[in-house]
Amino acid sequence: MGNKKSTLSKEKVERSLKNVMDPELGVNIVDLGLVYGIDIEGGTVNVRMTLTFPGCPLVHQIIGDAKQRVESIPGVKKANIELVWDPPWTSDRVKKEIKDKLGL
Repeated sequence: MGNKKSTLSKEKVERSLKNVMDPELGVNIVDLGLVYGIDIEGGTVNVRMTLTFPGCPLVHQIIGDAKQRVESIPGVKKANIELVWDPPWTSDRVKKEIKDKLGL
């Protein structure tokens, strides 16, 4: 029992991404529904995500923070953050409790 191996999982990646905040809304990118997909291939994690709108001036900050958070997970050798615009983000993707908090 003492030889517990750390395994990489989508859940661990998602938990890490919950520390990445949208600075304008003060809500993490997972609860905002900005993360579209997480794929793990060996020690490489590929994250597909979007932003609330194209041309967001904080794109580099949010993407950089996401990459740094994922790469800090034990077992991750590299994180690729792919920014996608299809499907476009809408407030329908936001978790209900966050919608209530934001008044959406």
